[in-house]
Amino acid sequence: MKARAAVFALILLLTSATGVFAQVVEDYSSTIDTFRSSPVVQRFFEHSYGYAVFPVIGKAGFVVGGAYGKGQVYRGGTVTGMTTVIEGSIGFQAGGQAFSQIIFFQDERAYNEFTSGNFEFGATAQAVAVTAGVVAQATTTGTSAGVSTGPRTGVQAETGYVKGFATFVHAQGGLMYEFSVSGQKFTFTPLQ
Repeated sequence: MKARAAVFALILLLTSATGVFAQVVEDYSSTIDTFRSSPVVQRFFEHSYGYAVFPVIGKAGFVVGGAYGKGQVYRGGTVTGMTTVIEGSIGFQAGGQAFSQIIFFQDERAYNEFTSGNFEFGATAQAVAVTAGVVAQATTTGTSAGVSTGPRTGVQAETGYVKGFATFVHAQGGLMYEFSVSGQKFTFTPLQ
């Protein structure tokens, strides 16, 4: 009887160490619905190969900053794995904020590149901030904003894929002043 308990304990230890129990598919529907409700983002759901969703990314900094978030990767509306993002930045910055992020993959090549294990967006990557009818084009070298009044505005027409990826963020709260250089690094673990 003790041998069975020891074998069971060993199996439990090995499977938990490999992450089998750590992979729990969570319900991200409210975050996905938030992005889907934006006319800017809606078309990407219809035509992308897949996407990665991060419900909350926390970011803080004072000269040197960082951010972290956990998410899930989808293909054809089905979760295919778990992902994390870390970001490091240096430059003028002070404060903290929380935001959601979604990254669309234009095709299978972009999906495979993201899910290869370790993927990075360099300092020149761009994201479109979508919040309550305001669309801001955010880059690591500055931010410009315009008001979105409908699907035919000029700001919305400029949004599209860059090297197979389209990234959108939705502010949740906080205040951060920032003029910095940063990059995001992603990891991917397929569902087992």
